[in-house]
Amino acid sequence: MKKLAIITSLLIFILSPGGGQVSSYNPGEKIEYLIHYGFIQGGLASLEIKHDTLNGKALWHSVFTARTTGLADAIFKVLDIYESYIDPATELPVLSIRNISEGRYKRYNEVIFDHKSRPDSAILTSDLTGVHITEQGIHDILSCFYYFRNHHLPNYSALKKGDMITIMTWFTDQLYPIKLKYLGVEEVKTRAGRIQCLKFNPVTEVGRLFKTEEDVTFWFSADKNFVPVKIRFNIFVGAFIVEATNYKGLKYPLEIKKN
Repeated sequence: MKKLAIITSLLIFILSPGGGQVSSYNPGEKIEYLIHYGFIQGGLASLEIKHDTLNGKALWHSVFTARTTGLADAIFKVLDIYESYIDPATELPVLSIRNISEGRYKRYNEVIFDHKSRPDSAILTSDLTGVHITEQGIHDILSCFYYFRNHHLPNYSALKKGDMITIMTWFTDQLYPIKLKYLGVEEVKTRAGRIQCLKFNPVTEVGRLFKTEEDVTFWFSADKNFVPVKIRFNIFVGAFIVEATNYKGLKYPLEIKKN
């Protein structure tokens, strides 16, 4: 199940508001994806963010859902749901929920984030493993995605090929650093048309699922939205692709060149 968690975390990240800065997104944004292996469709995924409240406080609520379809669903049924309640003033998570069902394996986990009680650290309270003290500014796997879009991608012109970006997150009840190596600008052909994209390799763990540290590649649109357009996973059994099929509620028009 750890292998599935690794893939899911990367899917979530490539698929996730700035205090006092221009944001790359608004609540109401929703992106839908098709997951396939060659010509075989294996699943669907979606990522959306919306207005919500928690304990009387206005927050932004992000939900990522991934599920198998067709033959893949008959062989090994997967339904993974991740949620993050984000404080729009700080861009940090308040509550993180992981609710996964993968074959016979089920897991539900809630983590409360306290960024205010201690001046030098954050307090995380998990319903499964108790209290953890971590560094300040810790993200969950969804809030990390939005932070990356707002604070790193708008300055991509200053990036050089090979530059590494690291954001610390809390995932599967442990510290999980997201490390992304910038590979440059590349045009990607999609069903809607050709999109100029920023290309990254997240550093992956060799041995469990991947042969090298560069077996995952993903592309963000090189416009003001910085939405994830495509992901490619090279794993031991081959490669599969995650492609965006539908965009709703984007803050800016998506820059597409017709095929």
